[in-house]
Amino acid sequence: MHYNFRSYNPRQSYLLPPSLDEWLPQEHLARFISEVVDSLDLSEIKRYYRANGQGNAAYHPSMMVKVLLYAYCVGIPSSRKIAKALIDDVAFRWLAAGNFPDFRTISEFRRRHLKALMNLFSRVLLLCKEAGLVKAGIIALDGTKVKANASIDKNRTYESLMEEEKELREKVEELLKSAEQIDNEEDQLYGDKRGDELPEELNTVEKRLKRIKEAKRILEDRHKMETRKRADKSLESEVNPKSKINMTDTDSRIQKSAKGYLQGYNAQAVVTEDQVIVACGVTNEANDVHQFIPMVEAAKEELRELGEEPTTVLADAGYCTEANLEYVESQEEIEYLIAPGKESKLGKGCNSKRKCHSERRKQMARALKKPVNRFIYGFRKIMVEPVFGQIKRCQGLGKFLLRGMEKVRGEFTLWCITHNLLKLYRRNTSKIATMG
Repeated sequence: MHYNFRSYNPRQSYLLPPSLDEWLPQEHLARFISEVVDSLDLSEIKRYYRANGQGNAAYHPSMMVKVLLYAYCVGIPSSRKIAKALIDDVAFRWLAAGNFPDFRTISEFRRRHLKALMNLFSRVLLLCKEAGLVKAGIIALDGTKVKANASIDKNRTYESLMEEEKELREKVEELLKSAEQIDNEEDQLYGDKRGDELPEELNTVEKRLKRIKEAKRILEDRHKMETRKRADKSLESEVNPKSKINMTDTDSRIQKSAKGYLQGYNAQAVVTEDQVIVACGVTNEANDVHQFIPMVEAAKEELRELGEEPTTVLADAGYCTEANLEYVESQEEIEYLIAPGKESKLGKGCNSKRKCHSERRKQMARALKKPVNRFIYGFRKIMVEPVFGQIKRCQGLGKFLLRGMEKVRGEFTLWCITHNLLKLYRRNTSKIATMG
């Protein structure tokens, strides 16, 4: 039988050396990421390395940044998966140009240079501005709950920590007495070790005891901070026995989301009409109210650096408090539209059933009763809410990989940087398609 198949010989040698440049289409996302990184100033990262050429050769920072940014763009933030993709995926291999850093190297690079990577946010925003994606006008603020790299089952109350600490202290005493009793048999007990190491069980218990002490200290510090913040004499002088802390990620908190409760963080973003993120942040507070002023100020600062000024700020009822409305009153150059209640009730004003508890809320309700303002406020849902959907569903942010507030903030900034890069990439490719 004579089949008409294309030639297939896995052992066929190349007659000429293969060119990496032929591996990807010219419009591929990896090429775009490479060009963007080549245009960025990475001196903050490069300063970490020796300038005299001594020591073991390090992987080039440009290559590492390209690989990391591309990985977040395509939803592969795990260092282990990135290391695997560097072998299996053509785009990753093209970006790395034949380099294969292992997952520990990738993870350590991200950890060590997280702050410098965060600083790329403003530089990428400038590129978006130059492409016409950051225009003065309406901006919208919202938050979304993201899972932490910790289980909700790992939460412990202050009361349970006290009980466990007591039990572990007793266990330590028992182990020490036992070790003392068998001290004469140390040759058999320790074998060829020095003989002064802690028994493995005792070492494990003491590590656990240390973690419990640290968790208790954090809960006590939280209580002191809340007491100072609220200046409320009615607060208990002692820590609430039912107050909780997560033993895996002590900065994370239990958050209520649309799908129920999760252990995580509250991620915040301010976006433009083109869905470009101009400010981002992370808090462990379940409520959004304290994020309004800092997020708006951060957005205004970023926009001013670009020579832009917002005309209108949109926010949902989660940000409507007396403090925030008082701030709004002092910002005469910008119009603020904050829902004083459920958005389904907007435009219906205040009455006996829909109470507005202050004059400021009544004023905001009157402002949103105007047809033009209701029309403008309607842009909020199509501006900011899709951004979180794109980051979570399209890019793949299911949960944070890093632990601790500062690291999580850095990680979320990476997600936001790559979201903006994808917006910029699509703008550029659409222009090329139009020209073609």
